[in-house]
Amino acid sequence: MVNGKKVLALVPARGGSKGLPNKNILPLLGHPLIAYSIRAGLGCPLVDRTLVTTDSEAIAAVARQYGAEVPFLRPAELAADLSRDLEVFQHALHWLAEHEGYAPDLVVQLRPTSPVRFAADLAESIRLLAAHPAATSLRAVTPSPITPFKMWWVDAPGQPMRPLLHLPDVPEPFNEPRQHLPQTYWQTGTLDIMRRETLLAGSMTGGQILPYVIDNQYAVDIDDRESFDRAARVMRHTDCVKFDDSKD
Repeated sequence: MVNGKKVLALVPARGGSKGLPNKNILPLLGHPLIAYSIRAGLGCPLVDRTLVTTDSEAIAAVARQYGAEVPFLRPAELAADLSRDLEVFQHALHWLAEHEGYAPDLVVQLRPTSPVRFAADLAESIRLLAAHPAATSLRAVTPSPITPFKMWWVDAPGQPMRPLLHLPDVPEPFNEPRQHLPQTYWQTGTLDIMRRETLLAGSMTGGQILPYVIDNQYAVDIDDRESFDRAARVMRHTDCVKFDDSKD
């Protein structure tokens, strides 16, 4: 809880994964991938509950083993390749309200596929959103390694390209040195925080999104074996949320 507001950590983990089969429960440094997101939620003193939403009995069993709540299984239609995050989160909120009378004020999304997290970042970002009542959500972002001001729309072969972005007072930003262009940021999967009313109103973000900037080296999104191995390398050498098997 923060400033009197209830905080729910929600870990979405569907069973299907084509790029890396069963990735949510694959062992990473000796523990299932999903365990790191669960540990982050359980270890944050501002988080009241850590819940996993999944369609998979196998994932649910692993999640319970590591201390997460799994009070329901997600319907199959909300676990397809093209299922939207919004529908998954609304389903969880409606279920909790109907079956438990529970209504969190803030909902933290902890994706299993972005396991490189720091405890201080999670707590600080929760406090940041709670301290800005006009903000509808918060997202972790990192400096873009490539500037979008040098990107293009290609409508069809043989047709002229169109610049993706325009910059006031700079007629041709795509011809400018990168150092002359504004710094931009891309969103990572490390953490998102939303107000309950934002989600129930039909958006994962709302219109007032606070940034929480993290270092690019920690912005790891697991989608294949290469990124899985990269996460292991980063976690092995950083003081992120992980397990110390000599103590646990």
